This record gives sequence, structure tokens and C-alpha cells, in this order.
Amino acid sequence: MDFKEVAEVLEKIKWLGHASFVIEGSKRIYIDPWKISYVKPADLILVTHSHYDHLSLDDIRKIRGEGTWVVGPKDVTSQVGGRVKTVKPFDSVVVEGVKIETIPAYNPAKQFHPKANGWVGFIVEIDGMRYYQPGDTDLIDEMRTLKNIDVAVFPVGGKYTMDWKEAAEAAKIIKPKYAIPMHWGEIIGDRRDAERFVKALEGSGIKGVILEKL
Repeated sequence: MDFKEVAEVLEKIKWLGHASFVIEGSKRIYIDPWKISYVKPADLILVTHSHYDHLSLDDIRKIRGEGTWVVGPKDVTSQVGGRVKTVKPFDSVVVEGVKIETIPAYNPAKQFHPKANGWVGFIVEIDGMRYYQPGDTDLIDEMRTLKNIDVAVFPVGGKYTMDWKEAAEAAKIIKPKYAIPMHWGEIIGDRRDAERFVKALEGSGIKGVILEKL
């Protein structure tokens, strides 16, 4: 895994802060856009759940065009309206040629993100790459079903989601090629959590990478 390969892969996914990402490929796919400054027309917008720091109608308006699809659970799509695709856990859909799978996102022992809400994490397959954005979740058994993930992002802030230790454990279960910390730098968690996460992956065969906010 040389520097050039790492650079090429990570050029395709950009961190926009907190849990917000954009995948730049044959389609431009935003995930959980919130307080973003990188504003380009979206082909797809994926929203994991309806909390304000993930579902931002203001940010969606900035990047949504007439042909943009918004994909998310019912409590997301019902607020967004228009060209939407409603999903629930364990769905598999194809939107604009992009394969999107979902798995649950929840806290097993906390009340911030109940399993009963039907919130999701996304597996996005585009241009021969598989990306996993787990949403707001702790380490859950459903993660053990994930296979062949190229790039995965993990919340590391703790309290509302898994912390960096649990995130590193999740990464070692899923075994992506690249693991990127998220859910830090806003609300809860800081760069030290991201650095500890990356360090915990040393020797695992997983390339931990801290992305700079775009």
C-alpha cells in the first residue's frame, strides 16, 4: 500500500467536518451534510437519521438540484420531500447507478439512538469502491456482516456514539482497507480522539487516516 495508492483513494472521499462527507466519483454523493463550506451540486444526498447535526435542510438546499436524490429513513425523507428514496435497515437499492445498502445504526445500551427508530448506516458502492458510513452508532453485532469494505469512517467522540477504543474494535471486525475517524471537532470529541483511534490500528493491516476538514 504505497503513498500514491493512499492519495488516490483518499482524493475520492473528503471530510466536511463532524459526520459530513462527500464522495467524488462518477457521481457526487454527500453524506449527512451539516455546516458545510464545500458546496457543489449533488447527485445524491444520503442522510443517516433526523438529528439536527445530520439532517440539515439548509445544507441540503445549498447542494440540491432538480435531479438530486435524497436517500434516508422515513423521518428524513418525510421532511425533505421531492425526489427521495426512503430506506430502512437491511435495504439494498440502486439510485442513479449507485448501489446503496443499509444496516442499522443504534446505541444498544443508551437512549440517544434507539434501534426501534430504524436509523441507518450506509454502504455505498461506486466506481468499484465500497464505502461505509455507519451513522450514529456504537459497536453493534450487525457490523460483523460487512464484507469487502474499502473505506470506512467511524465516530470516535463517545457519549452519543462509540468512542475511539470501540471504534478501533469495530474497524478490526470490519477490516476495511482505510479507516477514517469522524464525529469529532464539533459537539463532542477532539483531535486527540482521532489520533488515538489511528494509533490503535497500527499493526492491524488497516490504514488509519485523519482527514483534514475541507
